[in-house]
Amino acid sequence: MPKKKKPDPKKGTGKKPKGSGRRLYTDENPRDTVSIKFKTPADARATVAKVKRIKKPFARKIQILTVLEQRAKVAGKPQQAAIAKRGKEDIRKKHKAKK
Repeated sequence: MPKKKKPDPKKGTGKKPKGSGRRLYTDENPRDTVSIKFKTPADARATVAKVKRIKKPFARKIQILTVLEQRAKVAGKPQQAAIAKRGKEDIRKKHKAKK
């Protein structure tokens, strides 16, 4: 008799259930997701502005802009990567000034 699979949990546990077809990086809370656009420099600037004004922890903001910077670099868009890097520096300066 074949072993019965457990159903995927409704809420994320941070781990992919064994034997599950679920992807490693599932978006457990899509309402909390910040979309990242960097097709044009204007898109990158808009994304940086959005990240600066959202209510998320400092580390999460840096993480989002790091993703933007790395993806832009790989896509061969150095101007957009530079915009993301400047955005990270601005956030770090403001964070340091708060302390």
